[in-house]
Amino acid sequence: SAHCPLSTAHCPLTMNAFQDYYPDEVSYCYGCGRLNEHGLQIKSYWEGDESVCRYQPRPYHMAVPGYVYGGLIASLIDCHGTGTAAAAAYRAQGREMDSDPPLRFLTASLHVDYLKPTPIDQPLELRGRVKEIKGRKVIVAIDLLAHGELCARGEIVTVQVPDDFMAKLMASAE
Repeated sequence: SAHCPLSTAHCPLTMNAFQDYYPDEVSYCYGCGRLNEHGLQIKSYWEGDESVCRYQPRPYHMAVPGYVYGGLIASLIDCHGTGTAAAAAYRAQGREMDSDPPLRFLTASLHVDYLKPTPIDQPLELRGRVKEIKGRKVIVAIDLLAHGELCARGEIVTVQVPDDFMAKLMASAE
């Protein structure tokens, strides 16, 4: 079943998230794996040309009382970015996300600018924009907002998982 830390008004469970399309064999990531019961299990969706993820930090994501620790912010930007890259690659190829072969992306570079302390008491919103798609590389810029205010900005360079490595991952689960 879909896991969402927010109400259905903020998390459209009737619509599949990018991460819901990942094959089971690659759905264990701490940040975005739907099969990792201890992970964040983030969900990302298109809103027009932007990708959006909303996540409610837990009390244990604290840096100091009232504020999120930077590692959570980096993880959210990282996994929202790789999900956005995959969704963008499918869009660029004119394919549905449940079509084969599956497209998965890994982080080659992650840059985060922490602009102001991020409050822990309400949902964080990540908004991603695809800056470039070139071959097997996708670059995504992501803003992280709380209370509608920009708290962090990130850029992720992703690379598509090579076909032979993906095939090996899929075969090892059989």
